[in-house]
Amino acid sequence: MFSTSGDFVSLKQSIGANLIFPHFDFPNISSSGPVGAMGRKLESISCKAWRMSDRVAVHVPVLLREVIQGLELQPGLRVVDGTVGAGGHSRAIASRLGDSGLLIGLDRDPMMLSLAATALPVSDRIVLKQASYVELPTVLASLGLKDVDRVLLDLGLSSDQLADSSRGFGFTSEGPLDLRFDTNQGKSAAELLATATVDELEYWLKEFGEESESHRIARYLAGRAKSNPIVTGMDLANGIADCLGIKRREPGDKHPATRVFQALRIAANEELEHVKRGVESSLYASLSPGGLAAVISFHSLEDRIVKQEFRKSDKWESLTAKPVVASHQEQRVNPRSRSAKLRVARKVG
Repeated sequence: MFSTSGDFVSLKQSIGANLIFPHFDFPNISSSGPVGAMGRKLESISCKAWRMSDRVAVHVPVLLREVIQGLELQPGLRVVDGTVGAGGHSRAIASRLGDSGLLIGLDRDPMMLSLAATALPVSDRIVLKQASYVELPTVLASLGLKDVDRVLLDLGLSSDQLADSSRGFGFTSEGPLDLRFDTNQGKSAAELLATATVDELEYWLKEFGEESESHRIARYLAGRAKSNPIVTGMDLANGIADCLGIKRREPGDKHPATRVFQALRIAANEELEHVKRGVESSLYASLSPGGLAAVISFHSLEDRIVKQEFRKSDKWESLTAKPVVASHQEQRVNPRSRSAKLRVARKVG
């Protein structure tokens, strides 16, 4: 069976696995106050276990051609896909490494690892691990490796995760508002909403979501926590629309809760801290001299971190003066690619 406990496995062992994911474990909370109210409401929500072998990946990798060109792949290279997701980029990478190459795929989300296991070819030269790319130096050490030749990071949320209603990612989701990649780590978005102050909420909305109505929405969310806690994705989506007085949207309009979901997801997963630590430390420490790093970001907060790091001439030679963006054709076929920015740099020293 494909392991999500943290041990490395080859895909030869993992293909055909019939993974059963457990029900959500709700927090042990008191029956009084806003947190207790959240607990009573959560108890009424039925969460079905995932049978992962029945899932089919829907995610389309962005900037695939540009990533392959930027990484300058050739047989025999050791490559890390630090955000393997459903395996879209990794499948194309693996096909170019030959029998002597090595592909290591990491992801914080066990659901995505199981999808990657079914998407990638059966090979002893491909290994997967549930881990953050921040942990890459430790991961390599456990494999007996000092460094690798290439690292790819795709910092975006997968379409498969957005389709996972059991964690509250969708606007119409009736599952718990969790929003974590790994439900065993940290607090869910619902738990954060139940205890956050107006100031904390406003900070997340402004800094992580770049939400122009951050103060208004923060006051609304704090008020809901005291009387009618938000615990599902649908609760949050409908609540934000009501807060902003939006009764109807035209086809193609962005949902008014889009930036709120983004802010809470970033807060629940500590995403910017992961990006900062991963890009500024783990990435450089894990690459061999002359090795290449390719990073795809999807919003300005992430891209700013990557851009500033790759400008450090004592560590990197930036190979993309401006970020590479998707072609008009790709944007038409895959609208998600519209906000994608790819930066590539070579390790020096």
